[in-house]
Amino acid sequence: MTIEISPMTASHWGAVCQIYAQGIATGMATFESQPPGWEQWDKSHLVFGRFVASDAGEIVGWAALSPVSGRCCYRGVAEVSVYVRDGCRSRGVGRLLMEAIIPDSERNGIWTLQGGTFRPV
Repeated sequence: MTIEISPMTASHWGAVCQIYAQGIATGMATFESQPPGWEQWDKSHLVFGRFVASDAGEIVGWAALSPVSGRCCYRGVAEVSVYVRDGCRSRGVGRLLMEAIIPDSERNGIWTLQGGTFRPV
């Protein structure tokens, strides 16, 4: 597996949405019950801090930042989401995405990243 990290664009949405749906199906990734459409997803995430991981041209993971609040005092705080395709987990894809998103967030004025971890039940 040779992973390449690149900025996410709207053209990646089909694969990103599919991976998001796989994460939703686990019951451990989000409280969402289904992925939104591209327009809604795009509006709810920051314009920076969006990356996809690919292996031989296939998208195998993605990461993105969303604001935690509209309040001015939280402008430097973002929630990080990292999703990896079934069959590609535990291979370092998430780590590579985090290694891309952290410096990008810092370049864009984010000083705190937060995320949630779900415990299997």
